[in-house]
Amino acid sequence: MTDSTHRGPGEDDRAVLLVAGLADLAVSAIGSAAGGLRGLLGRSDTTDLVREAEQDLQARGRLALDRYAHVPPAHLEVLAQHVKARRAADDGDV
Repeated sequence: MTDSTHRGPGEDDRAVLLVAGLADLAVSAIGSAAGGLRGLLGRSDTTDLVREAEQDLQARGRLALDRYAHVPPAHLEVLAQHVKARRAADDGDV
């Protein structure tokens, strides 16, 4: 018989390790961001940086909305409109 305690980490252990790793990554990122923020607050051109960041975020927002919000018309709907236009043209020619 094999002892199950020597097989390595189980699913629960792996989940705990993953969560701990993610938490460590988040804490590291927050610490790094706080250090960067402290550096920005000491700058004399902070107002300009904030204005540029706002413009950049607005541009990114516009691009994201254009990419995800614009839904092209359904293929069959386009075909139906072409058929309708063709029939209207044919009725006018007769």
